[in-house]
Amino acid sequence: MSQESSAAAGRSPIRWIPSLYFVQGMQFFVVMLIAGLMFKNMGVANDQIARWTGLLGLAWAIKPLWSPFLELARSKKLIVVAMQFTGAAGLGLMALALQLPMWFAASIGVLFVLAYASATHDIACDGLYMAALDSKSQAAYAGWQGAFFNASKFLTLGGLLVLAGHLETRYGVFNAWSIIFVLLAILLALLAAYNAYALPGTLNTETADISAAGVARTLREVIGDFLRKPGIWLAILFIVLFRFAEGQVQTIGPLFLIEARDKGGLGLSTEQVGGVYGTVGTAAFLVGSILGGYFTSWLSLKRAMPVLILMMAVPNVTFYYLSVSLPQDMLHISAAVAVEMFGYGFGFVGMILYIMQAVAPGKFQTAHYALGSGVMQLGFIFSKTISGDIQVAMGYQSFFLWTIACGVPALVLMFFVKIPGAQTAEAAPAAGDAAPAASR
Repeated sequence: MSQESSAAAGRSPIRWIPSLYFVQGMQFFVVMLIAGLMFKNMGVANDQIARWTGLLGLAWAIKPLWSPFLELARSKKLIVVAMQFTGAAGLGLMALALQLPMWFAASIGVLFVLAYASATHDIACDGLYMAALDSKSQAAYAGWQGAFFNASKFLTLGGLLVLAGHLETRYGVFNAWSIIFVLLAILLALLAAYNAYALPGTLNTETADISAAGVARTLREVIGDFLRKPGIWLAILFIVLFRFAEGQVQTIGPLFLIEARDKGGLGLSTEQVGGVYGTVGTAAFLVGSILGGYFTSWLSLKRAMPVLILMMAVPNVTFYYLSVSLPQDMLHISAAVAVEMFGYGFGFVGMILYIMQAVAPGKFQTAHYALGSGVMQLGFIFSKTISGDIQVAMGYQSFFLWTIACGVPALVLMFFVKIPGAQTAEAAPAAGDAAPAASR
């Protein structure tokens, strides 16, 4: 039994799983969701927001490339705690960066540090979870893992955006967000201190009996085996096309809600956007994800895939409707956001299960799942990065119509890729363990 497993034996996982995965989610959502909305309120153009936040997302896409080397540090707890304190320091620096004359460049620099610290934290965090718990316990606490990862979304989108909206009216946009990042830094530092105490294992590293050269050889073998899988290039294309429309609409959609009405947007305040996405939006996403999983398990991935791809188009259609109708009452807008997020959650299950069942199986199943997830994130980042330039060139209505068309290639390619049928889908409940990954 490993040192971490031994330490965990006398410590209930309930004492550390909630705080561990709450931190994981909080760091991710601050970089990938909150930063874009903040920049929008600061007057940054959509193409700049999409381009830079897209590049920030590369951290989570390429993390499989350095994840094997973290095995050289035998104390996963040491990495987790170090990255949490690094994140707290980074959030504090964000508060300072927003007060500088070159605030945008400084903010992007700090966000890059936060992104790579968070991605490294993810690797060690999941590794600690697997090392500290046996298979039965991993399954038993998977629900807690996903619940607290998504609970951080309620905090960031619901609580923080609402608070930011209040502070903006009193102190101005830049001062308000500096206050927000100071509060986040304090919260993360407190959670890091608690996790240093509560996480299983020790902060001391041991002498590793594996070498960096050996890890590099294994990594080359894993990647080579992945690229030699039958039909892998068609599968990679399918993964990229599956997320091509999603990456664009999930980037521009929230910005459209904030955009002034005379520029084609809905003109909502920061507080209103936070209230909608932090409550009905997040709840609809969770319900959609759960129902999408049960639906696919019942029907099999192969038969469910057409419906799942069509459900991924629901957000695009919803935003096109909003850009045409431009409703003003919050009940109408909230209902539309709920429909959007339900469709997103329901359909996204298809890609997680496709990677698990069609791409990952083989000699290096876990590593190939990580590589498949990395390809999925790269597809998302590519579409996210170009979305701002397309929207600026086309306007909101034409842009959302364009995203609907972007979903068609994946629907066509579905008939040419190998998708597991009913026999494989019976094992699909394990996909519930990937709840945090699905949100990313």
